[in-house]
Amino acid sequence: MKAAVITGVGTSEVTDVADPEPGPRQVVVEVAACGICGTDLHILQGEFAPTLPIVPGHEFAGTVAALGADVSGLEVGDRVAVDPSLYCFECYYCRRGRNNLCENWNAIGVSRPGGAAQYALAPQANCVLLPEHVSLADAALIEPLSCAVRGYDVLRSQLANTVLIYGSGTMGLMMLELAKRVGAVSVDMVEKNPERLATARQLGVSGAAASAEEFDRPRGWDLVIDATGNAKAIQDGLERVGKGGTFLQFGVSDYATRASIEPYKIYNQEITITGSMAVLHSYERAAALFADGVIDPAVFISDRLPLADYGLALERFAAGVGRKIQVVP
Repeated sequence: MKAAVITGVGTSEVTDVADPEPGPRQVVVEVAACGICGTDLHILQGEFAPTLPIVPGHEFAGTVAALGADVSGLEVGDRVAVDPSLYCFECYYCRRGRNNLCENWNAIGVSRPGGAAQYALAPQANCVLLPEHVSLADAALIEPLSCAVRGYDVLRSQLANTVLIYGSGTMGLMMLELAKRVGAVSVDMVEKNPERLATARQLGVSGAAASAEEFDRPRGWDLVIDATGNAKAIQDGLERVGKGGTFLQFGVSDYATRASIEPYKIYNQEITITGSMAVLHSYERAAALFADGVIDPAVFISDRLPLADYGLALERFAAGVGRKIQVVP
């Protein structure tokens, strides 16, 4: 089969690899579409994946093409979205229900062959059946949505919060849509890319600007969310949290990224600084929200390229072109 392969730091190619064979409790999924994510860039840079080469792609959905000997509850032809998380269920954190912090954490498309291919392996337990009205290609958006759902689990958002989001890429826009669902009184967006800022306005953001300085909110915001991973955005956001407010580090930064905090201010103003890592008990809920129309795929997906153009897809994503970019085998 054809697959994209990150062969080494900074290099990728589309080539022939062996067809996957399912283990006893695994299925083979014929991939309908696979999304490009910031994590893929980190893997390309030599971060995250323990070894290269690797077939990337952790945002995908498709059709069950083959079943392992002990699979039950799924049939060939079933339409599924795939949670890429692979936990050991044995370590200290898994036993405490914090599987996303698993000491033996792995993921399809990060440390195991992923969905940027014609076919991908997945455990039966990671497959979520999709209703007929949901497009399989669109359903590749469920994985990033499940990360956003996890973010709001961490925030424990209350009604009538004021929210400031840095970054109106896919993840920032998903956080915007969920903020409206959980009852935010206002959601402001900071984004330097005019095209992406226009999308935020299209989705009904309360305020959109290239800098938080443009907003008139002297008391700051109840919730400040960084969806960029950019050091300058993070530093600015930490300074915009209102008294009793929360800062969520949601964007994925490079390992070397650093920001400064003011311990006295955190103490004196009872500010919470927290993070949200990937998916935790949120994939099925994200699939239900997606089927209910919480986001409009036509707005979120800006580009669909053939798998042969995987390298170009990475380049466009890195350059900030469009919104969600997908490759289609």
